[in-house]
Amino acid sequence: MHQDCSAQATRHNIALEHLHVDLHFKERIKHFTWTWFTMTMATGGVANVLYQVPYRFHGLYTIGCIFFLFNIVLFLFNVTMISMRFYYYPHTFKHSILHPTESLFIPASLISIGTILINVSQYGVSQPSTGDWLLNTMVVLFWVFCGLAVCFSAGIYLVMWSTQTFTVAQMTPIWIFPCYPLLVIGPHAGTLATHLVNRPSDALTMIIGGFVFQGIGFLLSLMIYAAFIYRLMTQKLPQENLRPGMFVSVGPSGFTISGVVSMGHLLPSVATKDFLLEGNGELAAQVSQIASIWFGLWLWGLAFWFFIISVGAHYSCVRKGRMTFAMTFYSYVFPQTALTTATFAIAKALNNRPIAIVGCVMTCLVIVVWFGVFSLMVRAVVVKDILWPQRQEDRAEGGWQTQLAEASTCDVRAHSPISIRLRSATSSGTDHAQPISNDMEEPSPPGMTEIVSDGTLLNMTVPVENPFDSECNKLTGADELV
Repeated sequence: MHQDCSAQATRHNIALEHLHVDLHFKERIKHFTWTWFTMTMATGGVANVLYQVPYRFHGLYTIGCIFFLFNIVLFLFNVTMISMRFYYYPHTFKHSILHPTESLFIPASLISIGTILINVSQYGVSQPSTGDWLLNTMVVLFWVFCGLAVCFSAGIYLVMWSTQTFTVAQMTPIWIFPCYPLLVIGPHAGTLATHLVNRPSDALTMIIGGFVFQGIGFLLSLMIYAAFIYRLMTQKLPQENLRPGMFVSVGPSGFTISGVVSMGHLLPSVATKDFLLEGNGELAAQVSQIASIWFGLWLWGLAFWFFIISVGAHYSCVRKGRMTFAMTFYSYVFPQTALTTATFAIAKALNNRPIAIVGCVMTCLVIVVWFGVFSLMVRAVVVKDILWPQRQEDRAEGGWQTQLAEASTCDVRAHSPISIRLRSATSSGTDHAQPISNDMEEPSPPGMTEIVSDGTLLNMTVPVENPFDSECNKLTGADELV
């Protein structure tokens, strides 16, 4: 049985190599996964960085606003597209929650909301013309977001631990991703509390809440850090296509530095008389501020260490053909925005000009990388590296069966015929790719398909076997079908 299934998969793969397929828009959005929200995470992160650049010039605020508004447009685009996916293919909603990889990226949608809220606090609340209504709204939304972050992180991990079994060899820093909604709470609290200094009680409550939720996210990440180091010691580096995810390890420390240092900086301004020490609240706040700076310095070094490791791991990936684009490439941007804002926070706390200049250089690099990744994303859509069967995080992997009856580059429907056009590959060397029509032709017998070459019917039928059927499920994973 093993040999039969292997032979069947081999024949299927050989056939796929000679096919050129065009899928309709509706069929392509079936593969619009949660990872697309990493795009809005990164774009909002860039707007956050631009707002915190210490050396301002005319137009910098406008550039930041452009990224902020463009991020809202991208977020609405993502919401529309993934809603269409679940509307046209309702079963994919459950699959996205249970899939061992795609489910990890569900919190990306909430993180995107978190970055938008941070940007609103920066570019909206800071404007006198907005009035108190926006500030009050953002305070309410802050606490709503805190509740959602806890529910999302706990819920995703519970689903993973209840339905999936992972090995150390499969471990990547992407496992940290469900913690990320918690990790942006501290920076959000530090940003929003600056507008509440005239309401010390509200500001102090927000700062305390920010410390609590940031602590949950960072400590969970710290434990996963240990598993990641163990995985590197025992299993070497991840595969090339998974290495962009290594940059995710930079984010927890980066966001925690930004949040803790900024919140600690505000404590002396909002602490009550009896804060922590009865009658010595101001002293307690000053000590807390100093402690937050030292703690931030520790984590700043850790974040740079993980950044260096992640960059070094890509040395073997620079060779042509070693990596294909995936939406996880936005890991080159979003965690680095956290490291950049952390650098600005340290520079401000120490009043250190060289560190601030380093942060400005990092800002320029982050923006360049964002444009590069965004361009690669557009190209990947055109060349069908994404929004395509078996190419994104919804693909079959390990023991996971998609139940969508899809092969790599053609739509293989079990017990149903489809018409295909073969690529012309004659002895004269012609090789003209013909688009495939997904329109159903005259019905053929179940399990059979008509083959058309250059528009000419060959009057022959061959069986089309679904590689996800029966025992072959165990033998035709995503890597074999690509």
